[in-house]
Amino acid sequence: QKDQRKVDRFILFGLAAAKEALAQAGWAPASEADRLRTATIIASGVGGFPAITEAVRTVDRRGVRRLSPFTVPSFLVNLAAGHISIRHGFKGPLGAPVTACAAGIQAIGDAARLIRANEADIAVCGGTEACMNIVSLGGFAAARSLSTSFNHRPDQASRPFDMLRDGFVMGEGAGILVIEELSHALARGAKPLAELVGYGTTADAHHVTSGPEDGDGARRAMEIAIAQAGISPGEVRHLNAHATSTPVGDLGEIAAIRTLFGVDSAIAVSGTKSATGHLLGAAGGLGAIFTILALRDQVAPPTLNLSAPDPAGDGIDFVANQARPMGMDYAISNGFGFGGVNASALFRRWTAELAGAGTRGAHS
Repeated sequence: QKDQRKVDRFILFGLAAAKEALAQAGWAPASEADRLRTATIIASGVGGFPAITEAVRTVDRRGVRRLSPFTVPSFLVNLAAGHISIRHGFKGPLGAPVTACAAGIQAIGDAARLIRANEADIAVCGGTEACMNIVSLGGFAAARSLSTSFNHRPDQASRPFDMLRDGFVMGEGAGILVIEELSHALARGAKPLAELVGYGTTADAHHVTSGPEDGDGARRAMEIAIAQAGISPGEVRHLNAHATSTPVGDLGEIAAIRTLFGVDSAIAVSGTKSATGHLLGAAGGLGAIFTILALRDQVAPPTLNLSAPDPAGDGIDFVANQARPMGMDYAISNGFGFGGVNASALFRRWTAELAGAGTRGAHS
């Protein structure tokens, strides 16, 4: 109750998800040395937009002197990371990517770079978002980004790669990971869920709200992540697609997939926003969690509401409507955003055989 009066909901989501992630990871640094080596990188695409909207309403109705002293700290994007750092005493690097819907993946990539550069041993990273209000919904609707054809059937509105798709369904929440240098994790008895082996990020330099039809920037982001891991595209068996259910966005990602992986390949492509909606800056963190769990459980999640696949995706396996057990060692997760930003994170399935290969790589 005390926190809720002082901060926007995106901060509360971040605090709650970070608490769960840290508990699962078993990380609660007791020494100053450990606190100094723990980074906090939490993204948000919009931050405290509802808090800003409410502040404007307060000024209009009651005057500027009625603003709370917590107004500005409640909406600053970096305050999700700040509150998590303060709550848990983490004194390592702190950051807050604000790269629209690619921000969650970029937070994971930034955290991995800090670990690989020996600036941290462990990082809490991902994204958080809570911007469901009349201004944000109205703004995205004005940009023709939201689905409007399924208002009477909302459970069918988010339908990535389907011919009837007409926009995304906004969601909110947080997806937070704990990633850690492998030898550090094993030394304290932690059990990794997956290994983060590659990260790529690019710019389209094309358009403010849409990527190029050929998906070139998306392809390059995936290529960079795969090259960093030292593997070939054919070894990647699963892709958690950005796939927001917009007509143009899905086409660009389809083109990138076709160019990089080919058609009739072994890769299974899942559009999990069909189940969760689009969490904007938190989407990348949530997508990474789906990807890690797919590797752990050896199950590709379904793309729901896929009744009439877009012919542009002929030959691509979209895991339509039903989860599928399958073997996979590598899986990749995508996040693309307004402004032409693309980011991809590549994960490897964790097995006991990897325990003897401790490096400065990051592990989830």
